[in-house]
Order: sequence, then structure tokens, then C-alpha cells
Amino acid sequence: MSLQEEVGRFERLSRTWWNARGPMRPLHVLNALRLRWVEARLAEQFGTTQSLQGLRILDMGCGGGLMAEPLAARGAAVVGIDAAPGNIEAARRHAQERGVAVDYRLGDGTAPLQNGELFDVVLVLEVVEHVDDVAGFMANAAARVRPGGLLIASTLNRTWRSWLLGIFMAEYVLRVLPIGTHQWAQFVKPQELTAHARAAGLQPTNLVGLRYWPVLHRASWTRDLSVNYQAAYRRR
Repeated sequence: MSLQEEVGRFERLSRTWWNARGPMRPLHVLNALRLRWVEARLAEQFGTTQSLQGLRILDMGCGGGLMAEPLAARGAAVVGIDAAPGNIEAARRHAQERGVAVDYRLGDGTAPLQNGELFDVVLVLEVVEHVDDVAGFMANAAARVRPGGLLIASTLNRTWRSWLLGIFMAEYVLRVLPIGTHQWAQFVKPQELTAHARAAGLQPTNLVGLRYWPVLHRASWTRDLSVNYQAAYRRR
């Protein structure tokens, strides 16, 4: 699927981002779990507790702002980038309604950033599986991580279980995701993602699997990396 097709599909879904019981419901459930994990990694690396004041965070492929907004609400200076105008509009509107300051920018990859603009944390959550050039994408993302900073990614493994559960069951049987949300060939194995991160000068620090129960709409961490997983990488 081309980038234009990917952007168009998310553009059509843009009005549903903050509907926790709409098409984005699985993302809301997973996001609540991921947010706590991200906050734990920030606490380990930067000693943050109640506030994220002083941290600069880049959320690439921010969608409607489900991760960017709560991090900004805790005091971080957050830049959110997305290629779909409807996503950026939905994110800005919701942040304004909640009185949260987030710097949302429209564009692809790191194009909306200024030269030399670096961040303590770069997030690439549920976006790696939607790009054609994973190595190039990871290199561009890693280049924005300042020394001592983190890159945090979440994506889907390319296994038969991820096709069965993440596509066939989730999209065609249970219909918890719109059909066409994922393309199995674009899923990324953990060792591939880590190789791209290492090539970009980052070192792996954390790797964990996610488990999602569609009928119950619940999620939890697991040692099983065969479907969803989340990883953190550090620049020395």
C-alpha cells in the first residue's frame, strides 16, 4: 500500500480518534497500557516522577494525539507530526478543548522539523508497520534523538500468529479494526527493528510483548513477542 493510500485511509478515520468506543477503541485500550510503559521508561532514564517538565518529546505519526496530549498534560514540550490533515485537525481541536498545549505539525516523517531540532524522546508508536522504507524511517527518527535520549517504538511482528490475530480475526471476523488497517508484509520482526536501530546509533534497552483480547477489550504485557511488541532504544 502506498503512502498516499495509507494517509487517505487514516484521513477517513480522523473524526473517530477520540471516540473510545468507535473504530479506534482497540487503540485506546492499548494506548492506556503503552502510556504507563512510556512513563516508566522516562522515569528510569530521566528520573521523572509526577512531572515531565523539561523534557522535549517528538511523536511521529501522532494520529489524533492519543499519546501526545497526555504527555503534554504532564508538562512535557511535545511536538506531534502526522501526514493526514484530518488527524492533525482532530488532535489540535481536542487539545484546545482540554487546554493542553501541543505543537502539532502537518507533514511526512521528520520533514516538518527544523534542522538540528533534537528531542529527549522520539515516539514511533503503531507507525513503523505503515511505512515502506523502515530502515530509512528509523534512521530519520533516530537522528532526532539527543545524546542520552530514547526512541520508543511499538509495532507488529511478522509471524503467522500476527496475520491470524492482527488481521484475519481483528479485521475480518471480530471487526474491531477497519478492514485494510494492516498489511502483513509490512510487519517488522523485533530483530529487524533492533538492527535498524543499531545501524542508526541506538542501543536496545527494553523489549516486551503486548496481548490484546478483542472481545473483552483488555490488554496486558507478555513475554510473547509474536504479535504486538514494544521496544525502547537509547542513544549513548
